[in-house]
Amino acid sequence: MTTRVNYDHELNLLNEDIKEMGQMVENSIEQCFIAFEDQDFEKAEDIIKGDRTINDLERSIEARCLSLILRQQPVAGDLRVVSSALKVVTDLERIGDHASDIAELILRIKGEHVYHVVRHIPTMANAAREMVRCSIDAFITQNLETARQIEQQDDVVDELFDKVKTDVVDLLKQSTEQIDQCIDLLMIAKYLERIGDHAVNVCEWTEFAMTGALKNVRIL
Repeated sequence: MTTRVNYDHELNLLNEDIKEMGQMVENSIEQCFIAFEDQDFEKAEDIIKGDRTINDLERSIEARCLSLILRQQPVAGDLRVVSSALKVVTDLERIGDHASDIAELILRIKGEHVYHVVRHIPTMANAAREMVRCSIDAFITQNLETARQIEQQDDVVDELFDKVKTDVVDLLKQSTEQIDQCIDLLMIAKYLERIGDHAVNVCEWTEFAMTGALKNVRIL
């Protein structure tokens, strides 16, 4: 193989790994809220255990990126793509951590109807998961327009977070007997808000890979 063909082959393998990791963290978020709604504590425990697999894949992708840089010595646009991939997998790993954190809270929050107590959490979970899915797709396909659209969607997740806080305050006005449960529900929403932030980071690294600018500042 020529150097360029070999590099393109390695880059395709890298993208496949990132896509796989993205699917894993997206699935973790989805399974969290299935476990929450069904009160399936075994599924919640599986999500926590599965975070190790996500961490292992992050290290594997980091090793592939460093190998690419050392062996292929990419420059300009090629270097931006590989270096941004290193940053993207860090954000994906943090998303996996937050899904695991939510699963741990699910194990603590027990109650047949608790999933529906704060009505905006399921909507917020779907919005955050969709942001993750689309941000990874934008990075893999190097779609700058999609990346910028997803960044705007973070406002929707932030608005839903505000609504969850209002829901929790209303619950506490009715009764303070379940204050610990309310705090845990608020923490779940906070983790979802952070997941949305990490999806935005992925979009910003997509923009950097394509333009050399990060948050409108030219870097490379």
